Amino acid sequence: MKRLPIPDDVTGDEIDKDVRQELQSLPKTLAEDVARNLVMVARLIDEDPEGAYGYSRVALRLASRVAAVREAAGFAAYATQKYSEALAEFRAARRMTGNTELWPVMADCERGLGRPEKALEMAGAPEVQKLDKAGQVEMRLVAAGARRDMDQLDAAIVTLQSPELASNSIQPWTARLRYAYADALLAVGREDEAREWFAKAVEADRDGSTDASDRLAELDGVEFVDAMDEDDAETETVVTVVVDENTTTDDEPADEDEDEPTDEDQPTDEEAPEADQPKIVQSKDTTED
Repeated sequence: MKRLPIPDDVTGDEIDKDVRQELQSLPKTLAEDVARNLVMVARLIDEDPEGAYGYSRVALRLASRVAAVREAAGFAAYATQKYSEALAEFRAARRMTGNTELWPVMADCERGLGRPEKALEMAGAPEVQKLDKAGQVEMRLVAAGARRDMDQLDAAIVTLQSPELASNSIQPWTARLRYAYADALLAVGREDEAREWFAKAVEADRDGSTDASDRLAELDGVEFVDAMDEDDAETETVVTVVVDENTTTDDEPADEDEDEPTDEDQPTDEEAPEADQPKIVQSKDTTED
């Protein structure tokens, strides 16, 4: 069996105690090996999903009868959009444990496989009542996504309307719920309401789990552009703001009667405003590579 390199600082003790308990059914050396691969899955799944998937396959070959391993393999496959494989692993883990906590992500796999009707059917199943609050909110998000898959945009909005959405309490799911609601409103052209809810999502998004701030900036007419300077290879973030034609800045002369600039002073094609268009002021935040 081909193994993947694992850093020496990964001992396997980093895994959750419940998973460690599951691995006690294995011989000690094997359990340690599986645990180290599971740690690598957890480390890489956000930044390097394909890498995480590779370690999950090693763990799966070593201990396919351990529910935690099947679950980890499912999430790694899900992160790489291998929805059929992910669904099979989640189903296996659920059979082993009898738990319903994977129900929302299983429904989302159905969406990924192009079966939103199946996802909606799962959203109305008795298993949903057995989920904790976080699981029920996640199921609501999946159901709203399925409605949008089916072009039922207004129904998606209604699906997201809930006590959790209306609550001022900030919970782990609050930012994502508000973001989904704002995005659904924008999809039907309710731009003012969408802006309000994107702003509320920003307030709740303490760990940057959404791009709500970028979406809010777009609605406010602020455009962020990454540019690479050809001479010094500096990475520049350019904020473009449209101002009135009569406004003067430090970058343009206040008096039109001043001496005509030389060729060296002429703006490039990219910098020069088009005729009869508002002038553009570019504010640059430059960071050396």
